[in-house]
Amino acid sequence: MSAEPLTLIFLQAAIVNNFVLAMFLGICPFLGVSAKKRMAWNMGLATLFVMLVGSLSAYGINWLLTALGLEFLRLICYIAVIASAVQLVEMFIKKTSPGLFRSLGIFLPLITTNCAILGVALFQTAREYDLIQSLVYAGGAGVGFMLALLLMAGLRERLALARLPEVSQGAALTLMLAGLLSLAFMGFAGLGSSHG
Repeated sequence: MSAEPLTLIFLQAAIVNNFVLAMFLGICPFLGVSAKKRMAWNMGLATLFVMLVGSLSAYGINWLLTALGLEFLRLICYIAVIASAVQLVEMFIKKTSPGLFRSLGIFLPLITTNCAILGVALFQTAREYDLIQSLVYAGGAGVGFMLALLLMAGLRERLALARLPEVSQGAALTLMLAGLLSLAFMGFAGLGSSHG
């Protein structure tokens, strides 16, 4: 078991080792859903929820599989649980907010294949976090994912009003912004070097 303080685990996952901007996991929804802050916020909340459910489930699955000596089944079990959690989120959003469901489009079911969510389950297992540490880690990762989405959405909304050369519009501008945000977050890398 790791003896890291909970605040350090949270800050490491949210900022220092941000899944999107430092580890480059979850890029598809980051680029696809970050055009508007409202959509980014809602996708961030959905992803945070799935990360927490996935983390809790991964902890239980890991405990059970370790007790049974079936550790080789971890990956497939994690994927099945994540897919189930995404289905719950998708049904909930479709029922409560059909407009949001339509606006998120294909990116909502793609949470299932979001490697950041699977990364949370795998990294917490590899680091041997206990239940509370696992949930804090997942919460930090989810908040960091949401932060990355909101930062990108804010920048894209502001730049939609600016006059830019044609060569730097659309996907080119989005990728340049992603690179600059990533560089900014890489500046935090030295903060956690002694612990991780």
